[in-house]
Order: sequence, then C-alpha cells, then structure tokens
Amino acid sequence: MKGKVKRRVAQVFLAGLLVAAGLFVPAGPASAQTIVDEWPTVQAPKAPELKPVTIEPKVTALLILDIVKPICNAERTPRCVSSVPKLQGLLNQARAKGVSVIYSLGGKATPADIWKEVAPREGEAVVESNADKFVKTDLEKILKEKGIKTVIVVGTWANGAVLSTSSGAAIRGFQVIVPVDGMSAPSTYIEQYVTWHIANSPATRGMTLTRIDMIQF
Repeated sequence: MKGKVKRRVAQVFLAGLLVAAGLFVPAGPASAQTIVDEWPTVQAPKAPELKPVTIEPKVTALLILDIVKPICNAERTPRCVSSVPKLQGLLNQARAKGVSVIYSLGGKATPADIWKEVAPREGEAVVESNADKFVKTDLEKILKEKGIKTVIVVGTWANGAVLSTSSGAAIRGFQVIVPVDGMSAPSTYIEQYVTWHIANSPATRGMTLTRIDMIQF
C-alpha cells in the first residue's frame, strides 16, 4: 500500500512539473471541445494572393471539367452558369494560341450536355470519371503524349472535379494553374475552402492561384 501511495505522489509531482513547464495541459471542458463545438467562433483566414502567370502554349493544356447542364445549371450551381462567359473567353484565347484543350464528363453526362459556349471541337479529348479525372481514364497518357507540363484547371464543382483533378495533376508532377473565377460550387463557402486548401495543403504545393484575366499566353 505504501508503495502505491509513493508512486501516486510521484505521479502527481511529475504532472505538476509538466504543467508548470507548459508541457502538459490537464483535461477539462476546454480541451474536450471539438471543431464542431467551436464552429461559430472560427474566423476565416486572410485570402491568398492571386498571381499573374505566363504560360507556354505548346506545353500547356486547358482542362475544362464537368461544364455540363445536369451539374452546371441555375438550380444546382448558379455560379457555374455565370462563369461560362469567362470560360468561353479563356477557351477562345487558348485555342488561338495552340493550347491543348481536354474535357471531362461526370455522372451520366454526355458530350451533348456540355454548354455549347465551351463545347469541344473535333479532335479535342473527352474523358469520363467522377471527381478525380485521372482515375480510370487516359488523361495522364493523353497529357504525356502531348508533351504537356502545365495544366490550367477550370470547372465545377470546385470541391469535386477541380480540387481532386488539380491535386492529382500536382502529384503527377504537372505544374498546375487554377483561376479562382474559373471554378464554381453550390456555395461561396465551398469555393473559399477550396481556394484555401489549394493555397495551403502540402499535396497542392506548387499550384498557382490566379484569375482568368491574369493569364498571359
């Protein structure tokens, strides 16, 4: 019994030293909270800096992801609909400079569902997959056969196709450019989160956040 008491006294004494040194915080109501409990108190971080970029057309591909009417419509993703004119302008510039253009389809969409303003031309590749367009498609093969080193990723949803595919491209060694006004989601919070994630996640290091009018060909 005396031995147990001595051990307990020693444990209490050691805990006191650790608390005094700031190396141990005793469990209590504050430490038991989760991010869900603290949700209302969380403040948004400072917005990341958008950077101008100049690309080399011959080694660059524009990936237009899931701009299809079953997903990109006024009911589900109105911000996608409003982004179409900007995407059309970017697409026209890219084609004029000889940039490769590749499309993706999600869900049960078909090429006929792609908005006509940004629809593919004959010879432009279309891949079909869920969020990550590299999964179970020839996207990586297509890019490498074209000698592509840089991809510009636009589309919807930001937290699905855009984030997953841009991360997949970065992991595979491609330079990745994401114009924030070229991606959309059902809510501005989702777009904010994805923007923060791209700017801060270790998996997305090397990506460049920009705006469509800051891209020079």
